[in-house]
Amino acid sequence: MAIDEVLLEDVGQPAIRFYRWDHPALSFGYFGRFADVENHESQRDVVRRWTGGGIVFHGEDLTYSIVIPASDSAFESSMSIYEKTHAAIRAALATNGQKTELADVAAPKISESCFANAVRADVLWNGQKVAGAAQRRTRGGLLQQGSIQKVDLGPNFKKHFAAQLSANCRERTIGAALVQRAQQIAEEKYATVAWLRRRR
Repeated sequence: MAIDEVLLEDVGQPAIRFYRWDHPALSFGYFGRFADVENHESQRDVVRRWTGGGIVFHGEDLTYSIVIPASDSAFESSMSIYEKTHAAIRAALATNGQKTELADVAAPKISESCFANAVRADVLWNGQKVAGAAQRRTRGGLLQQGSIQKVDLGPNFKKHFAAQLSANCRERTIGAALVQRAQQIAEEKYATVAWLRRRR
């Protein structure tokens, strides 16, 4: 969570970051209620995201974050970015033979769990939501955090996904200074009880 925030702080050009989880975890949105997730604390690490959205169970999923500076031409409406990102996921899955579609409309909300409720432009496989995301906009840019789960990604999915978003992709590492700044934010914010329980 902290690295994603730092990437948005330091955003100079659009970037996508992929990460996985080495044990079960749960993230919930900035506006979420801690009371909705506290019963999971004994089984999973629990963290409040800086982005909105519902409860996401992590473990087997592929998680990504996209940052776009406000000065970039890709900085469009939130819905446009959401749709384009999920269209790119759909195209990348198609290279592995997975036939998916984008939800036309939001399904009725039945749970605080993100993957129980598809919203418009979420990725569906056999009618089941397999990719969703949440966003945060600042004066500096936009952060979108997304999760892809319950679908076979196949080989080279990350490269196919990134290539669908931009023809000028290149790999880079996160510098030590950004990691150090992220560690500071993690300690002062995301790891604190005050942040976790800021809304009961």
